[in-house]
Amino acid sequence: MFKISGKKQLTPLIYSLEVEAPRIAKSAKPGQFLIVRPTENGERVPLTICDYDAEKGTVRIVVQIAGVSSSKICMMNEGDFLCDVAGPLGKPSEFMDIPYEELKNKRYLFVAGGVGAAPVYPQAMYLHKAGAHVDVIIGARNKDLIIMEDEMKKACTNLYICTDDGSKGEKGVVTLLMERLGNNYDMCVAIGPMIMMKFATLTAKKLNLPITVSLNTLMVDGTGMCGACRVSVAGKTMFACVDGPEFNGYDVDFDEAMRRQTLYRKQEQDANEAAGLVLKR
Repeated sequence: MFKISGKKQLTPLIYSLEVEAPRIAKSAKPGQFLIVRPTENGERVPLTICDYDAEKGTVRIVVQIAGVSSSKICMMNEGDFLCDVAGPLGKPSEFMDIPYEELKNKRYLFVAGGVGAAPVYPQAMYLHKAGAHVDVIIGARNKDLIIMEDEMKKACTNLYICTDDGSKGEKGVVTLLMERLGNNYDMCVAIGPMIMMKFATLTAKKLNLPITVSLNTLMVDGTGMCGACRVSVAGKTMFACVDGPEFNGYDVDFDEAMRRQTLYRKQEQDANEAAGLVLKR
């Protein structure tokens, strides 16, 4: 059993939970994820690690209500206990292989779409503490869907915000900001909706900028056994949970990945209807 020691609502559908998990907190690295099971008979839910504190023995997850299982997690309160929290799983971010002292000479651009700001945060913070130049773009449909703005300001050199409707920051999509910032970086990392990462990769190609993307949204059971996160990377079959979740954006077959995201849509809709769950995004 894992106690929820803190809870905060970030948007109408997104919640931040701090969970007591000392062993996970000591070994977690940027880019990795957890498997969370709210109750004994609950579904396994893969969630990227937003933050971790080895001294406090806590990890932080940010959960968006997208169906029955995520709703159950979000409706739990401070003092409640999650049945299972397993991790850290997945491969750490690629820059973890770069000697710490070398990172201060690197320039990174992070592009976060919506709830993608959560897995971007620990990566940006790690690099920022190492002395690297870190710029972050956060994009969302409107100002009410921007999360972690104040925290992200402390984890980067420059923070840029854009919204589709212009209600906060610049009006437009993240790729417009990418083009304006140009190829002034050693690496771009994009995390968010699959369609956003596809076009971020196309934009990075125009800029001749290396790019890493995270396929965490494809994961289901988190062990590679279910096959739901199977995707073609550089012409080879990979599994987002065990081979990633981060990959070279140029190698990912995004069209296949987006088709895979729709495979269980009917079952998800039926489950939501059976539970009386109505999502207003």
